[in-house]
Amino acid sequence: MTLLLRFLKWTGMILLLIIAVVVLLVFMRHDRTFEAPYPDISASTDSAVIARGEYLVNGPAHCTGCHTSSANEEAYMRGEEVPMHGGYDFVLPFGHVYSRNITNHPEKGIGRLTDAEIARTLRYGVGSDGRAILDFMPFYLMSDEDLRAVISYLRTVPGDANEPPKTEFNFIGKALMAFVIKPMGPLDTPRPIAVQPDSTAEYGKYLAMSVSNCDGCHTQRDLTTGAYVGERFSGWSGMEGMKGTYFNTPNLTPHPTAGHMAQWDFDTFRNRFRAGVMHPTSPMPWVNFARFSDDDLKAIWAFLQSLPQVDRNPGPIVAEKPA
Repeated sequence: MTLLLRFLKWTGMILLLIIAVVVLLVFMRHDRTFEAPYPDISASTDSAVIARGEYLVNGPAHCTGCHTSSANEEAYMRGEEVPMHGGYDFVLPFGHVYSRNITNHPEKGIGRLTDAEIARTLRYGVGSDGRAILDFMPFYLMSDEDLRAVISYLRTVPGDANEPPKTEFNFIGKALMAFVIKPMGPLDTPRPIAVQPDSTAEYGKYLAMSVSNCDGCHTQRDLTTGAYVGERFSGWSGMEGMKGTYFNTPNLTPHPTAGHMAQWDFDTFRNRFRAGVMHPTSPMPWVNFARFSDDDLKAIWAFLQSLPQVDRNPGPIVAEKPA
């Protein structure tokens, strides 16, 4: 019995020591920083470049829905113009993540950052302070010209002095930042310097995977690491929406029975985008996507029709909370 008690005593002490070391490492490492190059990209004053950036920010790249405050959510859902002064509260299992002010305010917004710092954040997922940015803005393969257009437009957005709350991670969040979360860029896939907008499947692939992040929501993912664990565009079962709701994002491949759009033609596809929001808590940024041009929608349609067929039914769109 004495030996057993000694064993349990020393085992307990070792476990406590391990826990103490892990906790100490979490608090030492949760705000670790990373190195990444600064892209040679600077804002342009060319009106055509700015117009392209305005279209991307307010349409395909859907920046406005996240970079406004939670108080403006209803106005945004009605399609009204909302300030991009940040503060939207993403309530996650590991904390509260608040979107940043991306107006050109010299202190509270991106006016305090250089063009290269903004470009680095979007291309490599490394913030101006060197910390990893959560994978909410997967623009790592956006072309140089489109990245320049986005920054050029943002430089024209009048400054707004709103200062969003700082992101608050609980202990699990701090542990993830300390040991798991790291910058997602750069990706090994070749990145284009420029793309020519047209209605081809190739351009549709660029829009769907490098600008609008369609695969990011229409593919099953690991919530801890963000890694893709399902076949691309085959749907995500149990994706969290807004206000504690859950959705099964549809299978977008052209499978004749499992594909959500199997019986659609292009007009049906386009009209769905033009209709806007149908499920108010859906994570799909319908307000922004309603602004897609017809040619861009034709390109995405052509790309989706070219995908390999995947026989997977994610379930009804509105879902129950996963077990």
